[in-house]
Amino acid sequence: MGRKRKLLPREPVEVAIESLAHDGRGVARIEGKTVFVHGALAGERVRCRLTRRLRRHDEAVAVEVLAASPERVEPRCAHFGICGGCALQHMDPRAQIENKQAILADVLQRLGGLTPSRWLPPLSADAPESDWGYRRKARLGVRWVAKKERVLVGFRERGSGFIADLARCEVLQPMVGLQLEAMARLIEGMSIREQVPQIEVAQGDGPVVLVFRVLAPPTAADCDRLQRFAAETGFVVYLQEGGVESIRPLAGHAKELSYSLPREKVVIGFEPTDFTQVNLALNRMMVAQALELLDPRPDEAVLDLFCGLGNFTLPMARRAGEVVGVEGDAGLVERARRNADRNGIENARFYAANLDALEGNGGDTGMRSPTALAADRAPWRGRSYDKALLDPPRSGALGVLDWLAGSGVRRILYVSCYPATLARDAAKLVGELGFRLEAAGAMDMFPHTAHLEAMALFKRD
Repeated sequence: MGRKRKLLPREPVEVAIESLAHDGRGVARIEGKTVFVHGALAGERVRCRLTRRLRRHDEAVAVEVLAASPERVEPRCAHFGICGGCALQHMDPRAQIENKQAILADVLQRLGGLTPSRWLPPLSADAPESDWGYRRKARLGVRWVAKKERVLVGFRERGSGFIADLARCEVLQPMVGLQLEAMARLIEGMSIREQVPQIEVAQGDGPVVLVFRVLAPPTAADCDRLQRFAAETGFVVYLQEGGVESIRPLAGHAKELSYSLPREKVVIGFEPTDFTQVNLALNRMMVAQALELLDPRPDEAVLDLFCGLGNFTLPMARRAGEVVGVEGDAGLVERARRNADRNGIENARFYAANLDALEGNGGDTGMRSPTALAADRAPWRGRSYDKALLDPPRSGALGVLDWLAGSGVRRILYVSCYPATLARDAAKLVGELGFRLEAAGAMDMFPHTAHLEAMALFKRD
């Protein structure tokens, strides 16, 4: 017989919240065992209901706040606590970014054994209202629910694979966040309502593009319905029947998307499913801070690894003697080259390479993949650089660090979307490769969520 599962107590229990976990849940203890409490803040006393028991910790949800934190605010969204899109709407936005800065400090010290020589002020929106309606990129789930005889459009429920029943979303760009129910009604009237699993949202400075993922070809009547919806709302509609290569605009809907970096006099064009930062205002602040910290100069060569569309490469090229951008996605590299042309930038070069394949270079005598060998022979590798910028995915940049240290760079700016891999890579840069951690700071790219982005500056003499 299998082990019997312990029954969860029916009555809520009173706990003191000691701290806030990295995912935004309060941390308490019941009889010495850690309990993560959704909806609770550090310093509060709450009554919570246990929802799950695991070997090392339990999970719970706050049902009553007995003593509130001064950082507690009323969530703006009626769906907060049900929808999994946000975790911190009950916390004052200024306290949110201060907490993220503290989490960054904890992760760097605990995982990397490091403290920067100085802390950068946390980077967040200038005005409180900028914390809302900021999200210009999103992937919305869609589902026909037979029992309700309705289509739902939105984010997943917290801790569930189900689509939350949302009337509106406060963090999505308002044109999208206020039209979720309209999108649902649109799909309900289509013949393929059960074959539309996703809508991808993309916006730069101009129109909002909606990419409808469809598992069956829409009929002529479906397309007419989409056309009317677009005319009424101002959305630009694309369809995706297969992979990314299958994305196509609805008849008459082809639009070029772009966003500007006014201070750097750069315009970045992109395709609807290309990676771009979700928060345009914060991205502009981030690029400006990166330029200030890296300080590219006319007599210097700068390397931008994981460069994407050129979000950092092209602004740096306005100041540096030469900038080289390297990215694993060949499509992004081609569009980065086009962005350089459209901005009249002639001192930026772009190359496609699998940057993970650079790990173990210099003394690696094992078999190398064709991609790795091609990267070894790439012209951008056979030279030295003065400075470098890294903007890797969640997996980090460990694979390029040994090679990068041998390229002559004296200053590295690391833009991170996952603090654990930043701490790991920072430990290698400082502990093995002769750099020091000069500065670090958190960035609130995703207000009201627990997602933490950061920037760290490394120098060596």
